[in-house]
Amino acid sequence: MSREIPAELGNLANLKSLDLDNNQLSGEIPAELGNLASLGHLDLGWNQLNGEIPSELGNLANLKYLDLGSNQLSGEIPAELGNLANLEGLDLGGGPLPRNQLSGEIPSELGNLANLKYLDLDSNELSGKIPAELGNLANLESLNLAGNQSSGEIPAELGNLANLEGLNLDSNQLSGEIPAELGNLANLEGLNLDSNQLSGEIPAELGNLANLEWLDLADNQLSGEILAELGNLANLESLNLAGNQLSGEIPAELGNLANLGSLNLAGNQLSGEIPPELGNLANLWSLNLAGNQLIGEILPELGSFTNLKSLNLAGNQLIGEIPAELDNLDNLRYLNLAGNQLSGCIPKKFRRKLYMSDSDLGGLPYCTE
Repeated sequence: MSREIPAELGNLANLKSLDLDNNQLSGEIPAELGNLASLGHLDLGWNQLNGEIPSELGNLANLKYLDLGSNQLSGEIPAELGNLANLEGLDLGGGPLPRNQLSGEIPSELGNLANLKYLDLDSNELSGKIPAELGNLANLESLNLAGNQSSGEIPAELGNLANLEGLNLDSNQLSGEIPAELGNLANLEGLNLDSNQLSGEIPAELGNLANLEWLDLADNQLSGEILAELGNLANLESLNLAGNQLSGEIPAELGNLANLGSLNLAGNQLSGEIPPELGNLANLWSLNLAGNQLIGEILPELGSFTNLKSLNLAGNQLIGEIPAELDNLDNLRYLNLAGNQLSGCIPKKFRRKLYMSDSDLGGLPYCTE
C-alpha cells in the first residue's frame, strides 16, 4: 500500500484543515496542495517526506499554521512562503535523525509574515546570515534557528521583537558581539546563544530582561567580566556562561538570584574567592565552577544548599579543609574537588551516595567516625 500523499487531495477546494502528521508518509509533498485555497491548517510533520518544499504552498492565502518539521526534506526554503500573510505558526525544524536537511539562506521574505507568532527552523543545514528582516515580525513569540550553519553577526533588529518569549540561536557559527538591543526584549523568558563564535563582553543591557528564566551563553569566545547587572534577573532559573574567556571575580550580586537552580561558570579565567553571597541561592541544585583560577577556601555557606545534587570545584587553586557544613548536603550525588590544594577529609556519609571516582576526591580520604 502506498504511503505517499495523493496529489488528488489538491482537488478538495473547500478543505480547511489537513492533518497527516506522524503517519510514516514518504515521497514528496504534492505541489497540488497549493490549490487548497480555503486551507487554514496544514500539518505534515513527523513523517518521512523527502524532496523540496513546493513553492506552490505560498499560494495558500488563508493558511495560519504550516508544520513540515521532522521529515527528510531538502533544498532551500521557498521565498514564496513569505506570501502567507495570515500565517501564525511555521515549523520546518529538522527533528530526530534522519531529519530535514534544508539548506541555503533563510529567505528575507519571511520577514513579511506580520502575523507570525512561532518560527522554528532548527536542526537543518541553513547557512548565511540571519536576515535582519526577521526583526519586522512584531507578533513573534518564539524564534528557533538552533543547530544550523548560520554565520555572521546576530542582527540588532531582533531587539525589535517586543513579544518574543524564546530566542534560540545556539549551535551555529555566529560571530561578533551580542547586540545590546537584545536587552529590549522585555518579555523574553529564554535566551540560548551557546556553541557559537561570539566574542566581546556580555552586554550590561541583558540585566534588563526581568522575565528571563534561562540564559545560556556557553561555549563562545566571550571575554571581560561577569557583570553585576546579571544579578537583577530575579526570575532566572539557569545561568550557563561556561567555556568562554571570562575573567575577574564572580560578582556577589549573583547571590540575589533567588530562583536560580543551575549555575555553570566552568572553563573560564575567573579569579578571586568564591563570594559568600552565593550561599543565598537556596534553590540551587547544580553548581559548577570548575576550570578557573579561584583561590581561598571552600565556603561553609555552601552547606546551606540543601537541594544541591552536583558540586564541581575541580581545577582551581582552592586551599584549606572541606568545611564541616558540607555534611548538610543530604541531596548531593556528585562532588568533584580534584586539581586543588585541599586538605582534610571527605564526609564519610558521602561514600555510598556519590556518583564519582576516587580521582574526583583530589586525593582526599574519607573521614573516620
